[in-house]
Amino acid sequence: MKLNPAQLNKHLQGSLAPIYVVSGDEALLCQEACDAIRAATRQQGFGERQVFNAENNFDWGQLLQAGASLSLFAEKRLLELRIPNGKPGDKGAAALLEYLARPADDTVLLISLPKLDGSTQKTKWAKALIDGAQTQFLQIWPVDAAQLPQWIRQRLAQAGLSASQEAVEMIAARVEGNLLAAAQEIEKLKLLAEGGQVDADTVLAAVADSARYDVFGLIDAALAGEAAHALRMLEGLRGEGVEPPVILWALAREIRLLATIAQQYAQGMPLDKAFSAARPPVWDKRRPLVSKALQRHSAARWGQLLQVAQRIDAQIKGQAAGDPWNGLSLLTLTLCGQRLGLADDPDR
Repeated sequence: MKLNPAQLNKHLQGSLAPIYVVSGDEALLCQEACDAIRAATRQQGFGERQVFNAENNFDWGQLLQAGASLSLFAEKRLLELRIPNGKPGDKGAAALLEYLARPADDTVLLISLPKLDGSTQKTKWAKALIDGAQTQFLQIWPVDAAQLPQWIRQRLAQAGLSASQEAVEMIAARVEGNLLAAAQEIEKLKLLAEGGQVDADTVLAAVADSARYDVFGLIDAALAGEAAHALRMLEGLRGEGVEPPVILWALAREIRLLATIAQQYAQGMPLDKAFSAARPPVWDKRRPLVSKALQRHSAARWGQLLQVAQRIDAQIKGQAAGDPWNGLSLLTLTLCGQRLGLADDPDR
């Protein structure tokens, strides 16, 4: 049967189910759910643990053998079955159904799966995991953009920190939905925050503490119109082995934001309101940079630069001619305000 992840900790305070299934693509949340189940088994005397990774050529008989054999070292056992591709195949499906029909005594089986697609959920083995009377199925959903600030605030509170709204928005913009990166940023802030208070300056200090070229520094240099500095940062990122898709993602994200704000401003919306309505919102410390960049191009021009970004994406994928690094250099310079000839640029 299905178990709401929000109810997991309360559930684990009682008697444990014979089988738990954790399914989802959000690595951090899946890991934490599995960690909570492991901790509960330890607290309730499950002293032995065996782990099976069901990758190619996995012998599914090992799972059945483990379930049938008696523990040599403890009265209670935790068996972990990890299926990285979510596809057990015919032999795996048969083994799972056989185990589910007769779960081992004094044993908890913890199964880890990626998110199951619609067709997989209709299979007999998946239905048995999701709806089985002796299973607890946890579907882990990703945190969407609208929920991310609240999630960050809750994690900060768990770490003993309180943060201003601006600081929360800065963290959300920096991690762009990557919860593992957000958790790492919060761990860093624990070392920097004075008195448990996190403000925008604290977040900026944590970012600066990286002491290396990064994509966010490149964006700030481009918004400021610092062409030479931006190109040096782009070369620095290339030298560090940062792949073109990562840089293009950051540039396109910023250009898309600028295009949206420019369009709203052209339609009569006050700039401050457009900044607040943006997703993510433009926080106070970045508004001068964004305002400066907006003065360089019209709303139509920002839209044209998005088309240029799409062409670079095609170059990266080998679907268009040209060197994506050259395209990224020209796009960065154009973002800085340089008038250059770009592919798909009608103004050249």
